[in-house]
Amino acid sequence: MAENNNDDEKSSLLQDVGLLVFLSLFSATAILMALTGNILLNVIYLFCTVMLLMITYFFGILPSLISNIVFIAIQAIIMIYQYVSQTARIPWQLSFWMVIPMLLSLALYSMTKNQVALQKSNGELRTALIERGAFDEQTNLRTTVAYIEDIAVFAETNRRFDIPVTTAIIKIRYFNDLRRMMSPNQTKLLLKLTTDSIKEKTRTNDITYLLNSDDPTWAILLYTDNKGAGIATGRIKEGFEKNVKANDSLSTMAISMIVGIASWDSSTMKTPYDLMNAGIHETQYDV
Repeated sequence: MAENNNDDEKSSLLQDVGLLVFLSLFSATAILMALTGNILLNVIYLFCTVMLLMITYFFGILPSLISNIVFIAIQAIIMIYQYVSQTARIPWQLSFWMVIPMLLSLALYSMTKNQVALQKSNGELRTALIERGAFDEQTNLRTTVAYIEDIAVFAETNRRFDIPVTTAIIKIRYFNDLRRMMSPNQTKLLLKLTTDSIKEKTRTNDITYLLNSDDPTWAILLYTDNKGAGIATGRIKEGFEKNVKANDSLSTMAISMIVGIASWDSSTMKTPYDLMNAGIHETQYDV
């Protein structure tokens, strides 16, 4: 743990130093551009430098160094041609452009390396979750795989601390009939609207899942009893109805939710599937 903290401090320090160096170099570049006075070449070289910085950020340090070397070579060829042909006076005062872009690229790389690595790590984690079937890409919700795993954790909490654990299963009434009347875009919209309505009305410690996307079935795990879950799902239903009525594409259809609520009972339930199936069974009685 101490080693990780030291690494984080070093990374943070490197980012701060990189930012200070980057700002200092850009300030120096602005001053040198003003002093040298060759507006056309300065503007051209500035645009080239910005392109090099974009290469550094998006592709990494190696492509950046190669691009910088090419840029330096182009400048050297131009100066050699001017010297040999004597067609124009060599602008030696602009030679700072051979050094500044590379220094800026190195400073930018040190400043953004951790951020880019974090973005890559998050992307890999997201992909891994999707591949495992524990994360739904379309709704950003956990799926049945995660739901079953989390029920086991909730059940253990119930056993050790006697905290009530309840699941709410949410479906769209007559969804198969509605789907035949809706366009694919309307179906996607309904899926998103329902997901957003559930998220809006749940607490931060209530976890929402999408168990089935073909016959849309959502689930919520709550640390509460049946009465508390009934209050929570009542809020969700109200919010859902308001959102449907406010949506021009869906307001003309008879869309409503059905909810099934079941609490964990260690005397009759042995596996996480027992709680899930009990909640699904209860949706049949929501009329």
